[in-house]
Amino acid sequence: MLLDINSYVGHWPFKQLKFNTCASRLERMNRFGVDLSVISNLNGIFYKNTQPANVELYNELKSDRQFSSRFIPFAVINPIYAGWRDDLENCVTKMGMKGIRLYPQYHDYEITDPRIIELVKVARDKGIPVAIDIRMVDSRQRSWMDIPVFDYNSPLKTDIIFREWDLQKVIPIIREVPDAKFIIVNLANSISLVDEDMELIRKANVVFDTSGRAIMGDNELSVLLMRFGREKFAFGSHSPVLDYLTGLLRIESMNSAEADEETKELLRSGNAARILGI
Repeated sequence: MLLDINSYVGHWPFKQLKFNTCASRLERMNRFGVDLSVISNLNGIFYKNTQPANVELYNELKSDRQFSSRFIPFAVINPIYAGWRDDLENCVTKMGMKGIRLYPQYHDYEITDPRIIELVKVARDKGIPVAIDIRMVDSRQRSWMDIPVFDYNSPLKTDIIFREWDLQKVIPIIREVPDAKFIIVNLANSISLVDEDMELIRKANVVFDTSGRAIMGDNELSVLLMRFGREKFAFGSHSPVLDYLTGLLRIESMNSAEADEETKELLRSGNAARILGI
């Protein structure tokens, strides 16, 4: 089985996307042999109130009977929006959504904000995973209208730069709620951790998807499997922002010495199924 743990419908305001509806995503899934896809609505990143994006996704999934057996919906929740508790409850109990997507950079909150800690604890108690995006697009290709980051080290503290996150950035929320389920997607930049944080990752119920730029070069997937463990990675495409092939080829290109068939099955679906509870 092949389970994509990271895909979307919806629009990206700075780039035209293809295959960004449930119908066209399903066509793409069938072409590449993907059985199931976790899916969320990109529009929720840019709506001030994210809940209409979750309703859009719910309605689209209800429009065709075959969608319910192929897609696993995740709700986009903004914990600094006053109504997030009701939104989450409605998404899980009424719409049947199976997880949460968080975008701290786009919704402009710190990873240790008390409200995100509360949200993650609620998700933990409901038994659903929390997916956190390290980045959405390569900063070298970003639009000038995309999120700015102020460089507070500059003399005037007003210079604007774009600073992508690395793995270290999400460690604090895992430390705050170590018994929650986490999916870290589109892993980019440094994955270096001190021994204490590496031990935290090893003990936590956390999975990284295979779409990120960090899984290449000296940190190719076979090396990361030895470093983090084979239970910590799952196929993710970050599609339609990226293509299916990159995340999947990182699994299939490993030879038998780098990953046996049992390990590849964990990466194709086993690890994702475990954290999703399916």
